[in-house]
Amino acid sequence: MSIQPGDAALFANAERILRDNDRGAYTIPTRGLYPFQWNWDSCLTALGQRHFDETRAWTEIETLLAHQWPDGMVPHIVFHAPDEGYFPGPSVWATGGSTPTSGITQPPVLGFVLRRLYAEARDKALARERATALVPKTDAWHRWFYANRDPAGTGLVAILHPWESGRDNSIDWDEALARVPTEGVEPYHRRDTRHVDAAERPTEAEYDRYLWLVQQFRRLGWDNAELHDASPFQVVDPGFNAILLRSDEALVELADALGFAGIAEDARCRVAQARAAFAGLWSEAAGQFLCYDRVAGRLIDSHSVGGLLPLLAGIGDTGRLAATVRRWRQQVAFGVPSHDPADPRFEPKRYWRGPCWLVVNFMLSDGLKRNGEPAAAAEIVADSLRLIRRHGFAEYYDPTDGTALGGRHFTWTAAMAMELLAGGREA
Repeated sequence: MSIQPGDAALFANAERILRDNDRGAYTIPTRGLYPFQWNWDSCLTALGQRHFDETRAWTEIETLLAHQWPDGMVPHIVFHAPDEGYFPGPSVWATGGSTPTSGITQPPVLGFVLRRLYAEARDKALARERATALVPKTDAWHRWFYANRDPAGTGLVAILHPWESGRDNSIDWDEALARVPTEGVEPYHRRDTRHVDAAERPTEAEYDRYLWLVQQFRRLGWDNAELHDASPFQVVDPGFNAILLRSDEALVELADALGFAGIAEDARCRVAQARAAFAGLWSEAAGQFLCYDRVAGRLIDSHSVGGLLPLLAGIGDTGRLAATVRRWRQQVAFGVPSHDPADPRFEPKRYWRGPCWLVVNFMLSDGLKRNGEPAAAAEIVADSLRLIRRHGFAEYYDPTDGTALGGRHFTWTAAMAMELLAGGREA
């Protein structure tokens, strides 16, 4: 790792945030707003932790996977300790278990994070021991996706709730979410708007539908064999699938290196089928991939960052995708916005309807660098570091002026800053 002298203080501040939000065996995203362990937050947090404590990075992931469901799913929240500051809490999910969890999942960044932890480890013996125990668990999660979220065997999986995407209120979901009823939603009191301006968060109408889906799945006893067909929201997100594909490719490499021949072969087959299926999501007019509404049977005309994330897996025309990234960046002060700024639905301050997120910038820059667009990658890294230097470690940022939005002292923003400052080698 090589940190430039002028960046040492920034790196130290990022490490301080990770330590401040550490709860011993897991890390919370930030105090107040998010007081529990989140799935993809924790995996990406481990990338930052590895720079100062490799053992702690492995523990972060082990703690998450200790709460993997028997069918292979890794839930999106683990409720380690009671906290009334967040809604919906364990009583709303009612999934059972000695340590309660939510009943849905999140983008599976785990595989490519594990590979980076293993491949770039300083303590090779530790990495081999820890990775060997985690490879079968990662494979079980990947197999769960295709068994339960791709029942027709298309090669691509669907999300059944906007929260699973990690991009909760993206414009991508508007049409499909409008199909979700609101009748019978139990009375509730949001907690997020006590911590953050409501103008920066999803709307009440969206929350009503989020909660209806949770109640519907709860009525079905969280039986993952039934949830897909029972959900009025079934969307194939190219960003989510690109993350899964990249993680499956990483799983192939890990399995080969650690002697899991069967796991490696199965993952190769999944990768091949998924790569072929991606062609059906490409939009020549948009210069990017689009989401597919499985219920309506059509592509969704929404140009979000999810349609650019296939760069992470080297899918599609890298030059075209890089050109789209540049076009978006030219319309704002800081990139990359989470939605096309030319779209009249673009909202620069409202969560995933326009703001810039460092976690997305990290994945886009990684994909561009790996696939022959180092200059475009460097531009995104420069934008990301400018945002942090000027506006601190926020949850997300207004791309038009850099205003810090959402939570502050934010864990995964700090972790991504550490990765960008360290110039992590190709994963």
